Amino acid sequence: MRLLLDTHTFLWWLAGDEALSRKSREGIETEAEAVFVSAASVWEISTKHRLGKLPGASALVGAMAETIESQGFMGLAIGVRHGQAAGALPGPHRDPFDRMLIAQAILDDLVLVSNERAFDAYGVRRLW
Repeated sequence: MRLLLDTHTFLWWLAGDEALSRKSREGIETEAEAVFVSAASVWEISTKHRLGKLPGASALVGAMAETIESQGFMGLAIGVRHGQAAGALPGPHRDPFDRMLIAQAILDDLVLVSNERAFDAYGVRRLW
C-alpha cells in the first residue's frame, strides 16, 4: 500500500498526537510500502506558519526535507498534470491544498491518510 499523508496527518505523526487514528498509525508504521508527503503539504505548513497559525513549526519549516527523509517518507512533487487535475476537480471543496492532495492521490494511485470525509466524494481511497 502506497500512502499519501494529509497535512494534519503528517503533523500529528511528527508530534505523536493521539488525534492520529490507530488504524492510520499502523498503516504508516507497518503496512505501507511507501509513504509520501506532498509538496502541497510543505507549502501549506510553511504558509500557515508564516501567517501565525502554526507558531510552533519553526524548526520543521526550516528543515522540512530533512524531517520527511528522517521519518523514512518521500517527498511528492507537484507536476503539471497534478495542477490540471486539481483545478478541474468538480464540487464545492475550495481548499487548494486539499484539492492538490486529492488530485495526487487519484493520479498516482495513492491511499490518502486523512480524517477528511469530504475527500470521499472525489473517489479517493482513504485510510483513517
